[in-house]
Amino acid sequence: MHTAITIDALKVLDAIDRKGSFAGAAAELFRVPSAISYTVQKLEEDLDIQVYDRSGHKASLTPAGRYLLEEGRALLEAAENLAHTTRQVAQGWETRLRIGFNSLVPAECLFPAIAEFHQLGVPVDVQLVEEVFAGTWDALQSRRVDMIVAADQISKPAGAFTTKPLGEVPFVFAVAADHPLATADEPLSEAEIARYPAAVAADTSRSLPPGNAGIFRRQRTLTVSNIDQKIAAQEAGLGVGWLPLGRIHKQLAQGTLVAKEVVEARAPIGVHLARHSDDKGKASAQ
Repeated sequence: MHTAITIDALKVLDAIDRKGSFAGAAAELFRVPSAISYTVQKLEEDLDIQVYDRSGHKASLTPAGRYLLEEGRALLEAAENLAHTTRQVAQGWETRLRIGFNSLVPAECLFPAIAEFHQLGVPVDVQLVEEVFAGTWDALQSRRVDMIVAADQISKPAGAFTTKPLGEVPFVFAVAADHPLATADEPLSEAEIARYPAAVAADTSRSLPPGNAGIFRRQRTLTVSNIDQKIAAQEAGLGVGWLPLGRIHKQLAQGTLVAKEVVEARAPIGVHLARHSDDKGKASAQ
């Protein structure tokens, strides 16, 4: 495909406008003035328009010429960005890093690491994607994300993954302060709990089997989209259930949620950082 507009011609127009003259543009671009004039003349001939009005003492841009310059500057910037990102990819850096994180942990816990990554000065776009339960591993396996944070080992699929342990997430069984179970004798039995709906965050997995941890047999459910909504539903007394302790310190301190002991306690879940073993990108390896 041939186009009359070249990057070089746009650079010439940009230089003329910034320097205020053909001679100034020639000096900046290390060319003779006649070469600048020829580039402009050829552009006008190829486009069959008049870029400059030469009727006055000094040549000035026509409306078409001004439009060409303004739009051309956007193309020059895009070309420069393309060249930069191409060199970036050649050096092993991704242009974008998609991080999936398990909603068991708040997004805020990732911010210090992202701030440290930004200090490297590499223009990599970072995207955070919240996932629930098996959806975390599902997002990595399907390559919807490049790496995952706080992934549990229970729903880990088969495949070549590089993992790093991050610690454990403890859980507490929590109910609203005015919920009937808030003042019930402890430990709560399964039969007592099953009388009330369980607030459940929907698993975001698309291919892997979804999880349903913490739901008792014959228990009704209220399903919401994420952990934040599950916490809010339990604060409102609409449901009961297990919540990651790290997500509800504030609610417990304020008394909007009450932690209750149950007969069958839920063990902490070990969580990991993971990525595909064949992923050689520098950003995901940081």
